[in-house]
Amino acid sequence: MKVTRVEVFDIFCPDRPAWTPVFVRIHTDEGISGVGEAGLAYDLGHSAAAAMIKEMAEAFLIGHDPFQTEKLWSRMLRESFWGLGGGPVIYSAMSAIDTALWDIKGKALNLPVYQLLGGKVNDKLRTYASQLQFDWGPEFKALVHPEQYAEAALKAMAEGYDAVKVDPIQYDKNGNTYYDRTNIISRTEMKLYRARMQAIRDAVGDEVDIIFECHSLPGATSAIQIGEIAKEFDCMFFEEPVNYLNHSLHAKVADKVAVPIAGGERLYNRWGVRPYLEDQSIDVLQPDIGLCGGFTETKKVCDYADIFDVRIQAHVCGGPVATAAALHLETAIPNFLIHEHHTYAIKKWNRELCIQDPQPVNGFFQVSEAPGIGIELNDEIVMRSQRVEIKG
Repeated sequence: MKVTRVEVFDIFCPDRPAWTPVFVRIHTDEGISGVGEAGLAYDLGHSAAAAMIKEMAEAFLIGHDPFQTEKLWSRMLRESFWGLGGGPVIYSAMSAIDTALWDIKGKALNLPVYQLLGGKVNDKLRTYASQLQFDWGPEFKALVHPEQYAEAALKAMAEGYDAVKVDPIQYDKNGNTYYDRTNIISRTEMKLYRARMQAIRDAVGDEVDIIFECHSLPGATSAIQIGEIAKEFDCMFFEEPVNYLNHSLHAKVADKVAVPIAGGERLYNRWGVRPYLEDQSIDVLQPDIGLCGGFTETKKVCDYADIFDVRIQAHVCGGPVATAAALHLETAIPNFLIHEHHTYAIKKWNRELCIQDPQPVNGFFQVSEAPGIGIELNDEIVMRSQRVEIKG
């Protein structure tokens, strides 16, 4: 089997222009194709990821055997030059390509990908409703008032979720977005964040897990301040309290905050996660299969984390392909903790991108038993966006 052509889709969603998933579809001479997704569907970088996939496809894929995932991953790492330096653009491209290759292998062998990763360890995947500050429903909203946070949590509970995630520090009292929370937090701001968390806890009761998200916006000092709120409301974990540019910051926060620390969506391989595992400053690792190297590398990262008793919750903030891939990974690993279902994943402009529409039932996911990763692009929708084709 040989790769004959590659399609790259840089998606434009008219109903949500800021949402820009990037897909790849790899075709073979045996008529089997596979799909993958780069983990840059939001903020900046999607067009760079699409361009990088094109360049890598030209350099490494055309004419090669898609079953040789280890060889091709190693070539992308070492022969691209930039692979040895890391970063989201090159690793999102490597991840998308690798995911599509595994999809091809599963289809060729008539097996779901989780079987190729070692088989089913987890039958039902507990799932949480993610990013309640954007509301939970068909429309995107920036929530400000505590009662709005409570209402969003109740909507999720009504769908069967028993765990939710929220970033209560993202918006100020006027609904303006914070991008820098490194300064010491004022008493007035702390009061607002506490009120939002109190509203959620009062609404859901004491048996529902709440995850406190920070998006790496605080500094070490402000993260420790905010961590007191996470502790007060008995949060399941405290996510991305600081940035990844200085890994010792995580250790400082972990030493001071009595809540499990989570992070890892902006770490790209085994080398990237190593210092956080060795100093045990992360308790819940959140690799994104669309950024961490696809199945080939992310499975190794999860196994590496297991040495340190670190649990895994794959970061999922992308299109339906990202969801499908994460479900196969999490089904096959013993250190799985919980699955993330982002509020964007329930929006029409995201769900229509693929023929299949993976959604949890009563707060639990079960992986597709179809060959490969069990999902196909909806050409009626994706063909409206920018598309590049690479042929031999």
